[in-house]
Amino acid sequence: MKLTWARTACSHPALCGVSRAHFGELLEELAPKWEATRESALCERRGGARRRAVGEGRKQRLVFPDRLLATLVCLRLGLPHAALAELFEVDRSTVSAAIREVGPLLAARGFAVPYRPGLRIRTLEDLFARAGAEGVEIRMDGAEFQVRRPQVGRPGRKAFVSGKKKQNTMLQWW
Repeated sequence: MKLTWARTACSHPALCGVSRAHFGELLEELAPKWEATRESALCERRGGARRRAVGEGRKQRLVFPDRLLATLVCLRLGLPHAALAELFEVDRSTVSAAIREVGPLLAARGFAVPYRPGLRIRTLEDLFARAGAEGVEIRMDGAEFQVRRPQVGRPGRKAFVSGKKKQNTMLQWW
C-alpha cells in the first residue's frame, strides 16, 4: 500500500470527521504551534541551541499532516494505533507519539459551537457553563486505552487498573 493512498483515504471526511477545507485550516493553524513545541522540546533535550542547520539530520517518517490525520482518525473511529501504523507504513510507537503530540494541540484549540460563530469551548468548565445556561443535559464517556504498568511505589498506581478491562488502562481525556 502506498502512503499517498493511505493519506487520501484517511483524509476523507467519513474517516477523519472534518471536511478537506477545514482540515487545511487546521493544518495552517496547528503546524506552527506543533513546530514550535517540537523545537522547544528538542532544544531542551539537547541542552542548548541547534548544532546543525534546519533541515539537516534524521528525517521524520510521519510528517505533520499525517500526524494530524492519524490523530483525527483515532479520535473519530477509535482505531488501534497498530492499525494506523500499518496504514501509514510506520511503527506503532511513531503513531502513538504523534497522537500524544497533536492531541493536546487540538484540545487547546477548543471546539466550535456550530450555531454560534466565534464561540469556542476549551475546558470542561466552559462546557458545563454553556450547558447550564442553555438547559442542556450532558452525558460524557471516556474511552480507556491500555498503558504500561506504572512503576512500583508510584503514587496512585492502583488507579491505573481497570475493573472493566482487567488490565492497566487510562481514560483518554485531552
